[in-house]
Amino acid sequence: MNDLVADYAALEQILNKIAASDSTACDDETVAELAIRHEHAIRRMESIGNQRILEVSDRDAHRTVGCVTVTEFLQAKLRITQPKKRLQAVHALEPMHAMTGEKLPPVCPNSARELAAGTIGPDHVHAVLDVMKKIPSAVDAEHRAFAEQTLAEFATTLTPKEITAAGVRILAHLDPDGQLTDDRDRARNRKLNLGCQDSQLMSTLTATLDPITRALFDVVLAKWAAPGMNNPDDDQSPKGDHGEADPELLKQAADRDHRSQSQRNHDAFKALLDAAVNGGLLGGSHRGLPPQIIVSITDAQLREHAGVARTATGSDLPISDVIKLAADAQPHLAVFSDVTNEPLFFGRGRRLASQAQRLMAFAQYKGCSKDNCTTPFAHTEMHHAEADWADGGNTDSPHMAPACGRHNRAVGSEPHQWSTEKITDGPDRGRYGWRRNTDPPETLRANHLHRIDELLQQHSTSDDPWVESPDVGQPLPVIDVEHPRASRFDITWPDALLYPAAS
Repeated sequence: MNDLVADYAALEQILNKIAASDSTACDDETVAELAIRHEHAIRRMESIGNQRILEVSDRDAHRTVGCVTVTEFLQAKLRITQPKKRLQAVHALEPMHAMTGEKLPPVCPNSARELAAGTIGPDHVHAVLDVMKKIPSAVDAEHRAFAEQTLAEFATTLTPKEITAAGVRILAHLDPDGQLTDDRDRARNRKLNLGCQDSQLMSTLTATLDPITRALFDVVLAKWAAPGMNNPDDDQSPKGDHGEADPELLKQAADRDHRSQSQRNHDAFKALLDAAVNGGLLGGSHRGLPPQIIVSITDAQLREHAGVARTATGSDLPISDVIKLAADAQPHLAVFSDVTNEPLFFGRGRRLASQAQRLMAFAQYKGCSKDNCTTPFAHTEMHHAEADWADGGNTDSPHMAPACGRHNRAVGSEPHQWSTEKITDGPDRGRYGWRRNTDPPETLRANHLHRIDELLQQHSTSDDPWVESPDVGQPLPVIDVEHPRASRFDITWPDALLYPAAS
């Protein structure tokens, strides 16, 4: 152990020496060779790093540095941007232990050898693994091993994109008529991923659909994405199923419809989701919240009709869209203030938080209260932050905070666990902070990821031309949402929650 620690210390000293060195005196050929050797060294270090990650996983060593899971360790401590892909590489390239304890050879031994030698990099490895995942389950082990060996050899000279192209030919050789692909392969490869919102708050949806899902989606598009149907730019456009629409109205709407097929598909999908959310298909509750769009906004945003609101599921909405939702969905406005009649204190009368308490916590935290946790509020539990329920804690709003499942279970009295305590000063005053059970104790840390806009506003000055500080606590003029079913809003408290009322 001491030798390995000393070796890493020596490595850091060598890196410092190399970083301070100047290659000006080297000729061009030497400079090129140094760049090649440098990349080989990086790839070898990637292979050694996989071994270190596997050791951390096998020993649960991530808990010693305050991480609940290995994925969190990779993301928070190692600063790896795609921790799941890195773990997939570790599981494929490193010898794993069987349930009985013996060590198994790597799933992709040739790729592991080439990475350890520095002849291929992590992008080549991921390209190989992507091809290997597509090999049908019915292919025998011998042919599967030969495919991996061939791909690893290709990876030493080809780019990742070229490896993918070569993989197509290998797959065609292994299963030329497609008869080996079965339900197991389709089930393994099905996926639907929703990307992050971009600067325009737009999101990319990518999917690999199994045959039945594709057939169902085709039926939906055939009816809901027909020309003239579900057009958000046409007030007279029929909504929902065109089979129930007046034929003449549908024809007129189709004549006015200038959307592309892709845009009609998008609007049909949107209408389908709206029907599911507002039609009662999702039931009456999800983790104590209404299964509908719930939005947290400030009085300044409502007054100025500007800014971005955060939903309970972690999405961002322009305030203009919030107003549209209010007009279309017969809104209910929940305002948390001294005069609310909602029962927010239960003491020991019940263990689970009420819907009113969940809404109050969303307005205050927006997501998991553990620092640096990105879990949105809709996927959290209510944590008895002052004292655990088992230790006599009360189910009272001032004594609770939202926490995702893995962090809620990470609270305890053991050295590797966490404690929560209310912060009494600074910009996080009144919220609960987290710290590990260390001696001496660490500083309490609140989660700022869900409240970045709020913190920026707190640190803005009157000289800032871009941000106008709100008059917190001042009553606002009544905002009339122009819709026959809309309510009038009297806002007297800065944080409010807007969601469609149950019918």
